[in-house]
Amino acid sequence: MLQDQITQYTAEINAFDTTSADELEQFRIRFLGTKGIIKDVFDEFKAVSPEEKRTLGKVLNEFKQLAEAKYQALNETTASSKLKTENSQLDMTLPGEGFEVGARHPLALVRREIIEIFNKLGFSVAEGPEIEDDWHNFSALNFPEEHPARDMQDTFFIKKGGEKGDIALRTHTSSVQVRMMEAGQPPFRALMPGRVYRNEAISARAHCFFHQVEGLYVDENVSFADLKQTLFYFVQELYGEGTKVRFRPSYFPFTEPSAEMDISCTICKGDGCQMCKHSGWVEILGCGMVDPNVLENCGIDSKKYSGFAFGMGIERIANLKYVIKDLRLFSENDVRFLKQYKSAII
Repeated sequence: MLQDQITQYTAEINAFDTTSADELEQFRIRFLGTKGIIKDVFDEFKAVSPEEKRTLGKVLNEFKQLAEAKYQALNETTASSKLKTENSQLDMTLPGEGFEVGARHPLALVRREIIEIFNKLGFSVAEGPEIEDDWHNFSALNFPEEHPARDMQDTFFIKKGGEKGDIALRTHTSSVQVRMMEAGQPPFRALMPGRVYRNEAISARAHCFFHQVEGLYVDENVSFADLKQTLFYFVQELYGEGTKVRFRPSYFPFTEPSAEMDISCTICKGDGCQMCKHSGWVEILGCGMVDPNVLENCGIDSKKYSGFAFGMGIERIANLKYVIKDLRLFSENDVRFLKQYKSAII
């Protein structure tokens, strides 16, 4: 009878004891496995009369719980015994195994240093999507329809046309400036760091993706003098006092007037080298006063507010700071290259 079988198996479970993992596994298979005794007993239970089910149901559940509890208890004991055996074989007088210490990526180091410098001037950090529509990437920034940046050979387009116009990988983080100005009212004082994409041939001096930090300051009575003093302070903090600065007139669709800023070459100290093409100067960023059309496109009164913007490539800044001559090194994850920056761990 089923009752007699359960009594017999219960006695067997109570009597079972082991510290062997193999014997315990055989116990599990015999009683708790998919083809084990408990499954067979439950299958037999289905065939008994309704009167017997009332009596045997509770007994059967207690039998199953006993087998599971026994296995769990012995499993813990066996694991503990195994650990003690392993520990007893260890020579605790031996030195521990060392492990490789990582390093921050040079671009991450430079990015953080730039942010920290501008934080001292009250600039916060703003971020936005890397996939942008035509309005935020081009039109709101005063790019004319025929501007070369809109061409297929300069931009990675994801989708042409549609309700929001062309969809593309952003070509600059200026799109974050547009989103910020659309979402609120001045004053704005923020940095926009992030990765951007240009359809360029990969070489030692160019890549199809790189990193930018752009800045925006919009308020009442902001002047070009404010822009120059802000960037002059930035250069002195980043490259050290005595670094010379000069501004050259330039053109950008979203700023007017616009300028490019050069610094005296930090490698040759202005004497002339391959990095500065023997001119003694290196261009590090573009800047200018925010074009009134851009402010109006973002719903800001250009007669009341003015502002300046600037943008720089983090790779260019890192080149000058660490004398890294090949841009491809930044994205190849060569451990030999990255190990050089272990001293810069923070």
